[in-house]
Amino acid sequence: MLKSQETILEIDLSALKHNVTFIKSKLKSNTKFLAVVKAYAYGSDATEIAKYLEDLNVDYFAVAYTSEGIALRDAGIKTPILVLHPLPENFKVIIERCLEPSIYSQRVLNEFIAVAENLKQSNYPIHIKFNTGLNRLGFTESEIENILNSLKTSKTTKVKSLFSHLAASEDENEKEFTINQIESFERISKKMINNLGYQPLLHQSNTSGILNYPKAHFDMVRCGIGLYGFGNNPEINKSLKPIATLKTSISQIHTIKKGDSLGYNRAFIAKEQTRTATLPIGHADGINRLFGNGKGFVFINGEKAPIAGNVCMDMIMVDVTNIPCKEGDEVIVFGPEHSAENLAASINSISYELLTSVSQRVKRVFCR
Repeated sequence: MLKSQETILEIDLSALKHNVTFIKSKLKSNTKFLAVVKAYAYGSDATEIAKYLEDLNVDYFAVAYTSEGIALRDAGIKTPILVLHPLPENFKVIIERCLEPSIYSQRVLNEFIAVAENLKQSNYPIHIKFNTGLNRLGFTESEIENILNSLKTSKTTKVKSLFSHLAASEDENEKEFTINQIESFERISKKMINNLGYQPLLHQSNTSGILNYPKAHFDMVRCGIGLYGFGNNPEINKSLKPIATLKTSISQIHTIKKGDSLGYNRAFIAKEQTRTATLPIGHADGINRLFGNGKGFVFINGEKAPIAGNVCMDMIMVDVTNIPCKEGDEVIVFGPEHSAENLAASINSISYELLTSVSQRVKRVFCR
């Protein structure tokens, strides 16, 4: 691992490969693998991650928005890309860039067919999303007849997959709800397939679904957070490797007297003589202001240093009174040895939010 003299996000591609191998070990050999690389590949780097995963022969990518898919195509990615939340104003460019839209409502289906007809498409791949309980996006079971009628009126599209999304697959207390979702999706899929006359791919499982509900693997699984080293379960986490380490360094060390204040709004008042270190990372880099005033922490020379005072835009100060350190020493914000989950939990957040908050101004460094 590199010793950092600046703020960097170090991304370990060998850890990524390990995670893919582990998750695939839970699947049947013929189950396809979709890698979710939305939100800059969960805060890392979508282009580099997708290129590496393409070399590992994943079957599909998924992004949230059209612009993310375009960026991957511009980087030379050839693997099919599912756009999970396409907007009608982007349908023309979706077709031009060979992206595949999630179709989640009758309005969206009608508008996509109209654009496809205008562009003289035939059997363009689309993915029909059903709402089985998350209540976010998706058709309901009662809309199946309308979907089929729309598809029959035009030859411009072909259903590449039917899919849904589990709402609480990581929560053992919601097992009954999750099983009901799976059974609902099976029932919906059967109705659709019987009327389509051909077999699209079926997929419903996210990372926790892959790990906890083999019944819901179907033809393909969608893996997001698991790729990046988190399984939403302490035991599973032992088998995964976080791929990202957020590092910075000590810019300056101060000794402040009892009664002296530190930072904006004098949020920290020293109760005794205190030694503090200033670090070149702040809320503009992804360190939420909620981490301030002792809630958040970093690690310096293996020791835990709490954040002192308010988080600034470009800097934080940490208490190093009892930590042997000097200016220029490396600081670990999170990484394999100091979990992003634990840091996020200190402000009642989750690893997803912390990882995806790392600013794009933070330099990405890749290692294998």
